[in-house]
Amino acid sequence: MLFYAIATLINVIAPIFLGLIVYLKNREAILNKIFALFCFSVSIWGSFYFLWLIFGNNEPIALLFARALNVAAIFIPITYFHFITVFLNIYQEKKKLVILGYLLSFTLFITGFTSLFVKNVEPALSFPWYPKPGIAYHLFTLMFFSYIVYSLYLMFKDIKKATGITSLQIKYVLIGTLIGFIGGSTSFFPVYNIPIFPFGTGLVVVPVIFIALAITRYHLFEIRVILTELLVGVIGSVLLIQVVIAETFELKILGLIIFILFCILGYELIKSVIREIQRRQEIEKIDKAKSEFISIASHQLRTPLTAVKGYISMVLEGTYGQLAEKIYKPLENVYQSNERLIRLVNDLLNLSRLDAGKIEFSPTLTSLEEMVSSIVEELRINAERKGLYMKMIKPSESLPKIMADQDKLRQVILNIVDNAIKYTKEGGITLELKKLDEREEVRVSDTGEGIDKEELNSLFQMFSRATAGTQLHAEGTGLGLYVARQFIEMHGGKIWAESKGKGKGSAFIIQLPIKLDPKLLKEKTKTITKAADNIF
Repeated sequence: MLFYAIATLINVIAPIFLGLIVYLKNREAILNKIFALFCFSVSIWGSFYFLWLIFGNNEPIALLFARALNVAAIFIPITYFHFITVFLNIYQEKKKLVILGYLLSFTLFITGFTSLFVKNVEPALSFPWYPKPGIAYHLFTLMFFSYIVYSLYLMFKDIKKATGITSLQIKYVLIGTLIGFIGGSTSFFPVYNIPIFPFGTGLVVVPVIFIALAITRYHLFEIRVILTELLVGVIGSVLLIQVVIAETFELKILGLIIFILFCILGYELIKSVIREIQRRQEIEKIDKAKSEFISIASHQLRTPLTAVKGYISMVLEGTYGQLAEKIYKPLENVYQSNERLIRLVNDLLNLSRLDAGKIEFSPTLTSLEEMVSSIVEELRINAERKGLYMKMIKPSESLPKIMADQDKLRQVILNIVDNAIKYTKEGGITLELKKLDEREEVRVSDTGEGIDKEELNSLFQMFSRATAGTQLHAEGTGLGLYVARQFIEMHGGKIWAESKGKGKGSAFIIQLPIKLDPKLLKEKTKTITKAADNIF
């Protein structure tokens, strides 16, 4: 029972600690206030539960604390449900249910210290005295499970349409609720003479921790400090309790020494965690500053580069008079170098926008077959200049149209085919289209240099390039495939590369869903910026 008491003590300390931390972070936020109220309810319940376990050997005292802990538990389901409605932004819609819950809770509270709520205490399992229900207690049981199960239903319903950080938050709360309240509900078993030990009561603290993580979603580093402090505090409290209840003076002295040593080590642990978090936060600030610098620099560089491109193009076309042969070739080299610099600037700008989540997604009905055909015709001349063949293999039946952002998808495929031409010396490129159940596939195969197995794993990472790429096309940035992966995943698709090794060619495969996930469509079609530039 000592272990059981310690687990209950954690239910006292953790909620009040985390509730206070979250509340102090933003005292004006209604979400934080309700969370603190929920934590307070759990902590009060845990306090009386602890006292009942320690002093519950005497029937009158056991009855008093049994009634007190159950009275405290009355407000746990309604404060939790109130929190969920605010958390999911449905409070106004569920306001009547919230008010009804509070009215029921206060009604039950009035009966809490009478036989209507807890009739008496009787021996049950390994407990000397366990509460037995009165008439009002049945209403509390019904209310408890109704509000918790309904809260779970609301989260399951909302998670289907949630995306990004909101989806992650709901998952935190949902997992914590399932663990904590399923565990906590086991305390009802002995009440109704079900011979199952209430094994999960100590898990009630789990939803508190998970909800705290969800609320402080932008301060996950800070929550690590909180949890470290909480762990040190709980263990320290347990060690101090052992000092108090030690039977001999020698054990008290030994326990006190262990307690002091633990406090010193715990203090150093907390300091080290804080230092590590501060270091990571500094790195985050530097990364953010770097991204902002890249974005600003890219914008500033692109305008003069575009102007240079325009003027050089006009000079090469003879707008300002006929050029001498010896000047034409160097000027054409300058034009190509300027083009590469523009592509680099666009890649960097595109990268910064991806990092900031400022890429517009505008899906429309698109024929993948027509898109690939036009790309083949556009790049065929580049392949023929190198003496390479380019062919397209179409399915026997026309592919259905898919929902896709045409500009982004076209640039991805165009970039992959262009790379295949650059990195292939002889042979050619084959583009094959397939329909695979609910997906369509584009496979771009070449007879080029191939890719090592080790390089395949890092090919789509930022600034990563295969050996053949650095040898045959030194001016590449290593950003194209990274951005390509981001755009394909934006469509709910997949992209990967295959190769049997050096000198054996390679294949890049893109798979896209025929029907775009509705929740993905809803999220991505929101205009995040008013304009987006060419991707590659």
